Amino acid sequence: MGCGFTLVIVEANYPAHWEADVVLADGGTAHVRPIKPADADRLRSFYSRLSDESIYFRFFGPRPRLSDREVERFTNVDYVNRVALIATIGTEMVAVIRYDRTGPGEAEVAFLVEDAHQGRGVASVLLEHLAATARERGIGRFVADVLPANMRMTGLLRQAGYTAQSQFEDGVVRMTLDLTPTETSTEVTLAREHRAESRSIARLLTPGSVAVIGASREPGGVGQTVLRNLLAADFTGPVYPVHREVRAVAGVRAYPSVGAIDGEVDLAVVAVPASGVIDVVKECAEKGVHGLVVVSSGFGETGPEGKDRQDELARLARSYGLRVVGPNCLGIANTDPAVKLNATLAATLPCRGKVGFFSQSGALGTALLQRVAQRGMGISSFVSAGNRADVSGNDLLQYWEEDDSTEVILLYLESLGNPRKFTRLARRISRSKPVVVVKSGGTPAGHSAEELGLPDSAISSLIEQAGLIRVDDLIQLFDVGQLLAYQPLPAGPRVALVTNSDALGLLAADACLAVGLEPRPPVNLGPAAGASEFGTALAGELASPDVDAAVVIYMPPIPGDTDEVAAELLRVSKGSAKPVLATFQGHLGMHPALRVETLVPGCEVTPSRGSIPSYAAPEEAVRALAHVVRYARWRAHPAVPPPELDDIDTARAKDLVRTALSTTAPTPPVAPGDAPASAPGVAGESAGAPGPRGVAGEAAAGVFAQPGPPVEVDATELLSCYGLTVWPAEVVRSPDEAVAAAERLGWPVVLKVADPGASRRAGTVRLGLTGPEMVRHAFAGFADQLGEAVELAVQRMAPQPAVPTVVGAVEDPAFGPVVSFGLGEVTARLLLDQGFRLAPLTREDAAALVRSVRAAPLLFGQYGYPPVAVDALEDLLVRVGRLAGDLPEVARLDLDQVLVGESNVIILGARATLRTPAGPRLDGGPRRLS
Repeated sequence: MGCGFTLVIVEANYPAHWEADVVLADGGTAHVRPIKPADADRLRSFYSRLSDESIYFRFFGPRPRLSDREVERFTNVDYVNRVALIATIGTEMVAVIRYDRTGPGEAEVAFLVEDAHQGRGVASVLLEHLAATARERGIGRFVADVLPANMRMTGLLRQAGYTAQSQFEDGVVRMTLDLTPTETSTEVTLAREHRAESRSIARLLTPGSVAVIGASREPGGVGQTVLRNLLAADFTGPVYPVHREVRAVAGVRAYPSVGAIDGEVDLAVVAVPASGVIDVVKECAEKGVHGLVVVSSGFGETGPEGKDRQDELARLARSYGLRVVGPNCLGIANTDPAVKLNATLAATLPCRGKVGFFSQSGALGTALLQRVAQRGMGISSFVSAGNRADVSGNDLLQYWEEDDSTEVILLYLESLGNPRKFTRLARRISRSKPVVVVKSGGTPAGHSAEELGLPDSAISSLIEQAGLIRVDDLIQLFDVGQLLAYQPLPAGPRVALVTNSDALGLLAADACLAVGLEPRPPVNLGPAAGASEFGTALAGELASPDVDAAVVIYMPPIPGDTDEVAAELLRVSKGSAKPVLATFQGHLGMHPALRVETLVPGCEVTPSRGSIPSYAAPEEAVRALAHVVRYARWRAHPAVPPPELDDIDTARAKDLVRTALSTTAPTPPVAPGDAPASAPGVAGESAGAPGPRGVAGEAAAGVFAQPGPPVEVDATELLSCYGLTVWPAEVVRSPDEAVAAAERLGWPVVLKVADPGASRRAGTVRLGLTGPEMVRHAFAGFADQLGEAVELAVQRMAPQPAVPTVVGAVEDPAFGPVVSFGLGEVTARLLLDQGFRLAPLTREDAAALVRSVRAAPLLFGQYGYPPVAVDALEDLLVRVGRLAGDLPEVARLDLDQVLVGESNVIILGARATLRTPAGPRLDGGPRRLS
């Protein structure tokens, strides 16, 4: 060969979750993955585009080109002791980061970003991914040597949020980074994710120019419809129709391709047949388009072939840095007078308002916008995601949190995508902006409730925990939305009722009681009441300290002074901190006479804060108010982190889990190996490490493997690591063993079937056995019933009285760790009376979980039961939540039963199912698009 070395190709074998699409700081996207031997030419091309300064900062001297030996070393890594990740946009490598293990738990890190892409946040996201990779391989510290002038590199390492130290020696700054996640590092990661995803959506909703690709001359065509709606809305930037053949569409000059457009294009609306969309994506990437709205159908909704086409669309667009709305969507809109964007198929667009609206359904989108417009509600922006190949509700939540023009968020969802991320975002955003959601169906896409072990009611529980307002249908979505958009939040559940109809007042009072509100006696003004009577009565009720909200019912039997009554209601309610809502002549929406109007420049008059929403019937008004009262109650409690638990031993718990799995876990996907001797490593966004000076081989630690078979274990020792004690029991196989166990444990005892599922069957427990003969007799009865080989358990009788409960945890593929709670009574089990919360739990979460089940009054001294130690039960739930949050290997944990007594709780039985996770939790680890 003439070059003096042998090329060794290392097979690219690494966990699938090491690859990810990511959003960069400016809202663009890139793909992160480990380097492969096939990337040799890509690396050479990347290096040729670097400036002399970047190369100098990396290698501490000039290096005009990489030798073949260096290229071979840099692209052949073992994915254990030597790992390199690259960021690609399109087919080009734009950045690379690597570590080389230098000793036990330590590695040298360096990275390099192409000059044209520096400042876009590529280096920070690569560092997050490499740090997660290193932790999986048992590396806890990164070391980097940096030139003092390399301020980008030192700043990046210091801002990462990890514990960092530095020292200056021989003209070089040596920085040491402790990779243990900290509260600061987590906050830094989430803040960067938030800013990046928010900017990526802002680029879609505030474009400077729009191209409509597939804008034909055919009346009613999809492309022409979008084009005409853009023009009719008076979009503030240039609009470019794209048609292969014609010179003009709808009187606007047309272009044969996106590339032929002589100006910049920020947003492209794609309305070509599905088979041609991929080619359009490539053209848009070459043009530098920021985002796509694909209204074309023929993708995932048509079957497996369409789904493959849809996946390729998302993959290709993200690889070139584009975000995609759709396919098969209605489009997007922004009512900001500075934008005036209606890139949708809907000709009717609501006026300017404070409501952000996301609809996953494209087919429903037009009808939904019409409903909003008919009610007189305004919107800030609207996105129809269609098949949701890329942009999702999570992305919009990030954007609307930052958008000052959005005060209320409405979501129509058919699936949750990444549910754990969704609930995390919603929990944060709901503290400042209410989020109302209609969730059709039951479980997240891709699996059923039965597969998860979670009933459909679990989703409602988890959504409630996050502070979202989940409603049953689209009518309620708008009912609640208009109340939140125009009236203040109530301070409590006490409701004043002012009416001119005795019958309607009583209906409203009954409706209040049915939804948990506290109605005051209705103030019936009589059918002839006018503006003065209504104003006086409403003012008196709002002035009462015993009123938190008011519902006004105005249904005159004959036409009355409608405008005067409305004006008086507005006058009295103005400035009140208490919400007022009405059933005003059966009008649904923002009655013109009840609106406080604001003139928005470039837009029609629109309702603003202080407008009184109207409902067709009093029951609908009360139902909307009840949703808002519950939300206000949740929001009034400050957000607190899960409590610190000083008496837990997480390290020992993890050792127990690893030991239990070690006999059945499959071989990790990558075997450890020794790295070659010293050689320069490609590094630093202007980094400065000359490369490790020696690498010691060390076995991989914490590697995710393919899920192995589940391992069922007694959870007694595992629970002890979290300060929980299981009531002692002994498994016996003969009457003599049973008597001996009873003597050791102490009389009286219980004899029960050892099978963990026995508590769900009748006749498997014998209580109150006070002597040997009773134990022998009970054992003989089980042997006759279940066979001579039956295994039984002996347990000392727990103190009475006590309420039996069941506590569990499950590692859900979509939501992550979830804690469940219910009563152990047979009726409660049959009725599936369970509550659910995401782990880890705060003390407030635990308290809400206990009270969420319908049978909860039995714990508080009702129906003849004595009050029990609910505080001890809540502490147990917090500890189980901490265990579930710490140990993703715990696929399932069952505490059955947990007796809640007058002063403590007793765990009678505990089983755990362990399984090696295939990868990190959906919302765990570094930033990624999902």
